[in-house]
Formats: sequence, structure tokens, C-alpha cells
Amino acid sequence: MGGGTALVVVDLQNDFCAGPSATARYGHDAATLTAVVDNAAVAVEQARAAGIEVVFVRFLGDPVHQGAAWRRRDRELGKRPKCLDGTWGATFHRVAPAPGERVFTKLACFDAFLSEGFEPHLRERGVQRLVLAGLFADVCVDSTARTAFQKGFAITVLNDCTTSLHLPNDAVWRFMTLVYGARVMPHTDASWRALPPANGEGEEWTQPTGAPA
Repeated sequence: MGGGTALVVVDLQNDFCAGPSATARYGHDAATLTAVVDNAAVAVEQARAAGIEVVFVRFLGDPVHQGAAWRRRDRELGKRPKCLDGTWGATFHRVAPAPGERVFTKLACFDAFLSEGFEPHLRERGVQRLVLAGLFADVCVDSTARTAFQKGFAITVLNDCTTSLHLPNDAVWRFMTLVYGARVMPHTDASWRALPPANGEGEEWTQPTGAPA
């Protein structure tokens, strides 16, 4: 069960999930952030139990990895680098890779496909559908979903296992559905662990609610 599908866990790291700085950066109800992280941890266990591969993606924001535009933005907006290599802030929060599970590292970038080896690993494993969880829905999760769609992967977003940093969640879910054809569902919906083939065989397409005809 679960062949052709991978659960991609994005940036569940202390600097994004835990402590006063993470809560202040999130700027919304801290309980929501905690619930999202807890739900994502449950989804990881669900995937393992279903035989679905779990892939972890982490962010390192050290200045040495930043491009000129990134450094300029941080300087102009007063942003401090996050998830510095070797620090508590870069450590995974509430989740940890099991033996044999792969971890891919983004060096001061949003998109998991920019991490070395990420796409080749998916291709080698025959993955056709990515199930996305982690932070943040409108930043790194969206960047990864956008590239995944353009590279031919089908996308599912576990919407109670992620949350937006800047935009309303409902707007992000609608955008992903209309632009990437993403399936958006909570981790409690067991269908994400037994989804139809990504190539559409046996699927009947239905127009998303609210989509233009």
C-alpha cells in the first residue's frame, strides 16, 4: 500500500515551531501552530503504518547560504537568519526521521526541489504523488507544490498539518486547488493514504467547488 506516494514533511524545525520567537513570527493563535505540528506528527505515523514513504525537508538560513537578494531583504526588513546550522533552531520539532528515511536540506531557499537530490530520489522511488505537510502553507509548502505540479507530480495538501504565515488559509487552499489541481484534506481523511493513481487511470475528474466553468 502507498506505492507511488510520498509524504513530504516541510520545515518542522524549532525556529518555526517553538518558543517565543516562532510564536511572534507566526502572529496568529499559537494554539493553531501547535495543533498543526501535532497533526503533522500524527500524519507521519499514519504514513509509516500505511507503508507510505516519509521524506523530510529542512531549511538552513545561515548568511553564508543566502544570495544577495535574500541578504538585502533581511537587511531592509530587519529579519534575522533562522535555522542556523548546528543550532537548536534548526533541529526538527515533534518529528524525527526514522532509520532509512531521507532528509533533504534547503540552503536559504523555499522550494524543496532546490535541495540537492530531492527530485532524483522521488524519481528513483517511482513517486508520482506528493502529500505535503509542514510550514508554511503560503511559503515553502506552496513553493514546493508549485514546482511539483510543473514537474508532473500530483499534489495533496493536508490542510490541518500546515498553516499560512501571511495569507488567509482558505485563500491558499483555493489557489492550490485551482492552479495546481491539489487535493486539500485533513489528515483524518484516510483517503490520502489510499489515493487513486496519479496518472488518472480510474479517476473521474470533478470540477472543484467554486471553480470557474
